[in-house]
Amino acid sequence: MKPFQVNTITKHLIIALSATVMLSAPTFAQQAADDEQAEVIEITGSRIARTELSATSPVFTIDEIQLETDQAVTIEDIVRKLPQAAAGANSTGATVGDSLGSSTIDLRGLGQNRTLVLVNGSRVVPFSFRNAVDVNAIPAGLIKRVEVLTGGAAAVYGADAVAGVVNFILDDEYDGFETTAGIEFSDGGGEVFNIDATMGTNIDNGRGNITGYIGYTKRNELLAGDRDFTQGTPTNVAGLGGNFTDIASDRNFSFTDTGALSDTTQTTNITPERFLIQPLERLTGNVFFNYDLIDDGLEMYGRAMFTQVRVTGAGSTGQTPVSVNEQITISQNNPFVTDAISNLLTFDADGNALLGVQKNLGFGLQETRTVRDTIQFQLGFRGDITDFIGWDIYGQYGRTDGTATVYNNAIRQDFQGLANTRNIFGPTDFSDLSSPIIHSDRQRIQSVVNFTISGDSADFFELPAGPIGFAVGYEYRDEEGVQTPGTALVSGTAYGLGGISAIDASFDSKEFYGELLVPLLRDLPLIKELSVEGAYRHSDYSNVDSASTNKIGLSWALNDDLRFRATRQTAIRAPNLGEFAGPEVALSLALFDPTSSSFIPRLGGRFDGDPCLDGRGDTAQCQRLGAAAPGTPFDTSQAIYTFGGNDTIQPEESETFSMGLVYTPEFVEDLDLTIDYYDIEITDAVSQIQPIAALTSCYIDDPNEGNPLCGAVLRDSSTGLISQTLVNDFNLAVLDQAGFDIGLRYGFGDISDSIRNVQFSYQGNIVDSQSRQNNATVPALDCKGTFGTSCTGDFASILQADYRHRAWVDFEVSELNIQLGWRFIGDVDAALDDSISIGSQSYIDLAATYQFGDNYEITVGIDNLLDEEPPLPEAGGNFFGTVSDYDTIGRTIGATFRFRP
Repeated sequence: MKPFQVNTITKHLIIALSATVMLSAPTFAQQAADDEQAEVIEITGSRIARTELSATSPVFTIDEIQLETDQAVTIEDIVRKLPQAAAGANSTGATVGDSLGSSTIDLRGLGQNRTLVLVNGSRVVPFSFRNAVDVNAIPAGLIKRVEVLTGGAAAVYGADAVAGVVNFILDDEYDGFETTAGIEFSDGGGEVFNIDATMGTNIDNGRGNITGYIGYTKRNELLAGDRDFTQGTPTNVAGLGGNFTDIASDRNFSFTDTGALSDTTQTTNITPERFLIQPLERLTGNVFFNYDLIDDGLEMYGRAMFTQVRVTGAGSTGQTPVSVNEQITISQNNPFVTDAISNLLTFDADGNALLGVQKNLGFGLQETRTVRDTIQFQLGFRGDITDFIGWDIYGQYGRTDGTATVYNNAIRQDFQGLANTRNIFGPTDFSDLSSPIIHSDRQRIQSVVNFTISGDSADFFELPAGPIGFAVGYEYRDEEGVQTPGTALVSGTAYGLGGISAIDASFDSKEFYGELLVPLLRDLPLIKELSVEGAYRHSDYSNVDSASTNKIGLSWALNDDLRFRATRQTAIRAPNLGEFAGPEVALSLALFDPTSSSFIPRLGGRFDGDPCLDGRGDTAQCQRLGAAAPGTPFDTSQAIYTFGGNDTIQPEESETFSMGLVYTPEFVEDLDLTIDYYDIEITDAVSQIQPIAALTSCYIDDPNEGNPLCGAVLRDSSTGLISQTLVNDFNLAVLDQAGFDIGLRYGFGDISDSIRNVQFSYQGNIVDSQSRQNNATVPALDCKGTFGTSCTGDFASILQADYRHRAWVDFEVSELNIQLGWRFIGDVDAALDDSISIGSQSYIDLAATYQFGDNYEITVGIDNLLDEEPPLPEAGGNFFGTVSDYDTIGRTIGATFRFRP
């Protein structure tokens, strides 16, 4: 692993601190306050403080009360109820090889690598080389609110904010003590237990504060066998007794698991033992502090965050049990060859027979156990230059260390030799050969230095409509990643290919940015307030070309009731470590072939056969490219599937346009309405062409000689059979999505003496259009209202619903605060076959909170009250024929007890 670059980071910190000293000398002024002015805060999407509803960019907020009502134990509990978010990797992510038990956020289904995750406005260290953040490292119990920003924000926050930003605002100035304990359970598994404590105190007569948080969470496994809906999707593997073929005569025989000789192929269905929900343990501890070094003039602040997550799921080796599928030579004198077996074999003159063997070695299902430690330290200083101008500088260092170990695997044995020393016929105990194998050791490091000066021009001048707000700054960021794969997975001596390789890469960026908020008019007919804002950032990267991004926004309040807002902003996403430095990895194509005994279900939807062999392909195109004749046998284990990075790729670019309104009429008490239209277009998007898409385009949809996608599948010149599929990263795609975000809150007040404070809330996302064009030579694929890997951003989420909402009603009955909620996902069709569809899904949630005394509170809730099962599409799913956006656990009942002395 590369050492931490102390000298480089320190140099940039010293430069920024020196600028701070010069700008802040000789005195630190106290910030002016105006009791008549609304509270201003820093809203996600800008570094200029303002009131929340005056922001030009649409921001959706979840407050602390809602989080408590939802009994959010992990961030995953929060994200899965956001209408703007697709599934990402989550607790059902035992199906995602690189996720290693993580939980990620995927806004708009545009890719978890295109969603920027912040804590209190600063970056969170990723766990992966694709820049995804494991949000389970963020303490859910300490969250004050969650802000979700639509669209790009690279001019404000730098790269990666292409689909949007999710900012978790933590309570870092707590005064008092609070502890919670909770349990959530369902029928048959997946129970969640949680206990945490938050404590904080003001120090030195209020000059500072120290806040601490500690929490422990345990989530039990839920197996597929615990749910009826999995019964129709068996995963059959060779039985423990084994299946055998006498090669000379093509005679088949087998042994049952009890050792009886049979002429019927023996298989075992392992679906019931697969994970639906991954077991997890999490321990987290956090400390936040702030202290006024000079009264109301210079403040020091910081945080230290630590989380350890232990999770068991499926890594790149999958969960399929270890088995052998090969030919061996067996002697007639072998002591384990009984007369019954001998009569089924054809021995040559030397007394040897060639025998095909398919046999489960009986280790049980494979599982990958990951231990991931995440730390992040931040130290900052902020103060005043004048009454209306302040500065803020911080440095932070974050690191994620993860070790993944595969269990129920082994170092590959010479099966020919085993057949001479052990009885391979019938159920034989090979468990002594099994041993844990290191999957990978991974370190992901992120270091940031940021310096910002912000405020307004009130000290010097004001326009007729008010002072000009501004923010300028500099940010240095260093990204490092090291992955050391287990030697058995690299050398191929483990059973099953792992798709893991060594990575040791880094890059840095130096960025200058600025924002302006200019008030143009105010207090005129039809113009209560009119302002424009702009932002610009220049980014200089060490690994790719430099880039600039910008933003322009308009805010127009007609009166106190109605405000219009609009923005146009550009964003970039620099290639992450996995994309520009990931080496090429080769896997057997049989792992992706549903007709192969080696098929891994989580890899489904990427290959469905050779169109030239099964008659689907254009005859002339197949002949032109030298394909084998229809009906030719094809053993996909003899072909390879390769994927990896590309050191020539450049940053993705995007443009986001949004416009909307905020309506808060005085004549309708307690009504808030926001409607925002957005249009996000991403060009030069890093993309991979899956074999199913390349073959379909080349031989079925566009069978022309010049179709470039034909080059993504290579054929053996002597046989005409596929020899290799290429799935590397390239700047190929154009992604586009446009739609509406709608937010509504209306308070009805008391509707009777017993039902009081009734309030209705609604958050919805309507996708008006969505497309993906894999490269300029092929037409764009209509992805609106679809599911499947053809439209996904980075294969973590595969659902592109064109409508989602969450609606809920809050009211009080006696001493109870009750919330009844309705989550809805619209119907979708398979991306490449609209004859396969999933109907709309609704989930009803119910929660009630009761406070007794001044110190005690209990919340009881039921999610998925009607116990809806997930849909089972005929194809295009990623696990048991379903997709992970839907509820796999069923009805869950939870209770949380909270104590505040």
